[in-house]
Amino acid sequence: MNRYLPVARQHFLAALASTSVVVKSICATVLLLYLLSWAVDTVYVLGVTPGYLFPPNFWIWTLVTHPVVERHVWGVAVSLGTVVTAGRLLEPLWGALELLVFFAVVNVSVGLLAGFSYLLTYVATFNLDYLFEVRVHGMLGFLGGVLVALKQTMEDSTVLRVPQVRLKVAPTLVLLALALLRLTTLLATTAPLAAYGYGALSGWVYLRFYQKHSRGRGDMSDHFAFASFFPEILQPAVGLVAGVVHGLLVRLRVCRKTVKRYDVGAPSSITISLPGTDPQDAERRRQLALKALNERLKKVEDQSAWPSMEDEEEEDEGRADVPLLAGREALSAGAASAAQSGSGQESSIISFEDAPSKS
Repeated sequence: MNRYLPVARQHFLAALASTSVVVKSICATVLLLYLLSWAVDTVYVLGVTPGYLFPPNFWIWTLVTHPVVERHVWGVAVSLGTVVTAGRLLEPLWGALELLVFFAVVNVSVGLLAGFSYLLTYVATFNLDYLFEVRVHGMLGFLGGVLVALKQTMEDSTVLRVPQVRLKVAPTLVLLALALLRLTTLLATTAPLAAYGYGALSGWVYLRFYQKHSRGRGDMSDHFAFASFFPEILQPAVGLVAGVVHGLLVRLRVCRKTVKRYDVGAPSSITISLPGTDPQDAERRRQLALKALNERLKKVEDQSAWPSMEDEEEEDEGRADVPLLAGREALSAGAASAAQSGSGQESSIISFEDAPSKS
């Protein structure tokens, strides 16, 4: 185990060095508050406590500060890994500003939804522990949003080879793992499970309907539908329920209706597209094509070696010398034959002289 730590540390620092100032600032804040938690109860002051979030206390700053607060070293590792992964994989596609917006939207939504859920639980049970003993903090909510975003951009990538696990099922697997940990009481409260679930949900809603890009807003492609997060056997039923909910939200003007666009004025035939589909699908196909091209180039480099330039020059010179020699030999042979023919012609000439006149 100790021999792998330096390698992991080296890879982490290399990944962190290639990220923007936004990612570096979030990581530095997480480390600073973790060190401060040894002296002060930062989770109580900066984490979301449902009883203090709403009036009359109204601790609204905790909606912003709760994701960067951790009290255990494994929580710090998860937080740093999540932020660096988002910086390496999502920031090149979106930019630093859009990544910061996504970070804020997901975490604020997690704080509000979790606080409201525990408030409703208190109303149903009258148990004050749901209001004042629960602390929502850490990056599990943002982890859910990041996994959903990675499913959108590179769903066919392989996370584990044995057993083979693709990225498109990673959000669901992590949710099931957290639920199993809660059932086995390895998690003291349901706060981590609730944070992750609300983070994945809010991230999907933002990316599906509200994220701005060059072709409008959202991503209405079929591979990013809500039913795609469930097993194939459950997708028809989930799709039906999701369609009903989406129709209700469209009537309430919370979400937009899916509209098809027909480009009749295009120079080619009629094209049909869905708003928000092209950029994400094109980027996903581009990354898959680049990955396949890199693998093929690597195989070609391993199997064959490139010839050196000196060998090519020597071959070209050899090829150039052969015609010249042949030409010289042909010229010399032609001159000799011409000389022989010339002498033969002179010998075959018959001269006629005038006969002497008789007197």
